[in-house]
Amino acid sequence: MKKQINVVGAAVVRDGTILSAQRSPSMSLPGMWEFPGGKIEAGETPEQALRREMEEELLCKIEVGKHVETTSHEYDFGVVNLTTFYATLVQGEPSLTEHSEIRWIPAAQLDCVDWAPADVPAVQQIMRDFAA
Repeated sequence: MKKQINVVGAAVVRDGTILSAQRSPSMSLPGMWEFPGGKIEAGETPEQALRREMEEELLCKIEVGKHVETTSHEYDFGVVNLTTFYATLVQGEPSLTEHSEIRWIPAAQLDCVDWAPADVPAVQQIMRDFAA
């Protein structure tokens, strides 16, 4: 059985745009886009993990909002169980520490970049939410 990897992602919303992050060449899935976040550590809730990861990876603080989507995707390195939440910035501006690029993409145009497969269902849900 493949390794199960439980991760969280933040769809940070600002003025109808969504914060998106491109994975760097040193990461798995290099060049693909994702919602920033990371692994849930032992004893953490998904929301706690997301706040911690945003502080570590992008040097900013967020408020975690409504659940967007939970998906599982099997990669060659394991099965990623991704829970994505809407979020808002409460302190700081996102800064690059691990990713190649960060970009605020209008919600209706989220499909203009190459998303990591585990993120695609959340991308589709967000596009539906903003189209409504």
